[in-house]
Amino acid sequence: MIKIIAVGNIKESFFKEAILEYQKRISKYTKLEIIEVKDYDLDSPNLNMEKEKEAILKHITPKDFIVTLVIEGKEMTSPSFAEALDKWFMQKGNITFIIGGSNGLSKELKDMSNFQLSFSPMTFPHQLFRIILLEQIYRAYKIKNNESYHK
Repeated sequence: MIKIIAVGNIKESFFKEAILEYQKRISKYTKLEIIEVKDYDLDSPNLNMEKEKEAILKHITPKDFIVTLVIEGKEMTSPSFAEALDKWFMQKGNITFIIGGSNGLSKELKDMSNFQLSFSPMTFPHQLFRIILLEQIYRAYKIKNNESYHK
């Protein structure tokens, strides 16, 4: 099972449609759950991250292989990401991706993760990044199963 825990919710219908399309495609290969937690807009970025961390932790179990999505994480090619997914499933059985809010993720969440992943040193809107992550998960399954997919 793959779980994506993301801070904030999707408001735009075109992002929702893209997410639903990738959820449908991925469902052929594995169970997928997307959990949205509240994003905070308090006066303190640290307080925002602390509140978001508390909400995220409620959805993490000991059987989860935790992958935090952070700019300072390791970058991978799509084929190496596909290999990593296989390895992570063997280690824990569930993979949980965590996408932080506009202030990022707390140090505690980063430290407890099993792997810190970066898709780019660029910053992406959180709504769009969810789609990018879903597309790469779908691509990984296509690679793993030797199925053709647009390159």
